[in-house]
Amino acid sequence: MINGVINIRKEKGMTSFGVVACLRKIFGQKKIGHTGTLDPDAEGVLPVCFGRATHLVNMLSEGTKGYQAVILLGMTTDTQDAGGKILSTREVCVSEDEVREVVNSFVGQQKQLPPMYSAIKMNGKKLVDLARRGIEVERRERDVTFYEIKILEMKLPRISISVTCSHGTYIRTLCNDIGETLGCGGCMESLIRTRSGDFSLEDALTLSEIRRLKELEDEDRGEPVRSEFDQSNAPYSFMRSIDFFYRDHVRGTICREALQKALSGCGFSAGMVELSGEVSRGECIRLYTPEGKFIGIYKKKEDGFHLVSYFYEDR
Repeated sequence: MINGVINIRKEKGMTSFGVVACLRKIFGQKKIGHTGTLDPDAEGVLPVCFGRATHLVNMLSEGTKGYQAVILLGMTTDTQDAGGKILSTREVCVSEDEVREVVNSFVGQQKQLPPMYSAIKMNGKKLVDLARRGIEVERRERDVTFYEIKILEMKLPRISISVTCSHGTYIRTLCNDIGETLGCGGCMESLIRTRSGDFSLEDALTLSEIRRLKELEDEDRGEPVRSEFDQSNAPYSFMRSIDFFYRDHVRGTICREALQKALSGCGFSAGMVELSGEVSRGECIRLYTPEGKFIGIYKKKEDGFHLVSYFYEDR
């Protein structure tokens, strides 16, 4: 089984699940999951986890997000984007200064009402499935944070913006809310996710690029050429290893005498591990075999180290 994370550049027109389905065919592996759904009409960064790295999905989903979007003023839709059913059209009679003032007013912590056309579940059912059946349910507002909103270009009725925001923020809803505050309505015309936590658009690869690189590396199954961010635990150069995401933890190497205990998920005493730095009680380390294979995350307690997350797979 392949374990690691790939930074996919999702192309417009594909669903996030469709990306995962394609990757399952490319790699011949079922255990794959994406972090943070992107709408079919949106494009950009979509981190995808393989094998044991699927245990990182929630952690990776919570990172800060970056987007570039185009707001179309004067039109509202049921999906809050330009692909939805038009609900209203209004004349756009606002100045550029008014637009700047309103856009800036959204910077900081805000209350946001999730749209009906979203993957959020209520009572076990996705809101989008209910919306497609014409059912609207009461939703709770959520706290979101817009760390930065920049106007990149303004050619009314269109406004191009870049947004840095917290996890769980809907840019479609931001576009809609900006339009409503301006009094003319608005919707999202296009969206590119430029960043998701550690992953940036500059480093993202399309599915066709992944397929080509995999074929090249499979032809030469020696040690793959490692990229600058990789430890020695990723099977491909374009894949980030699981231990990369714990790089801030002190590195520990288990002694050979205690190796089987660690591989069985058992705890061990502090004297059985060589550490790269100081570790206080309650802190975690990333643990490796004497050969450098990543085992998992262990927490220091009074009587030694105890398992938190196990990732080892012999291959």
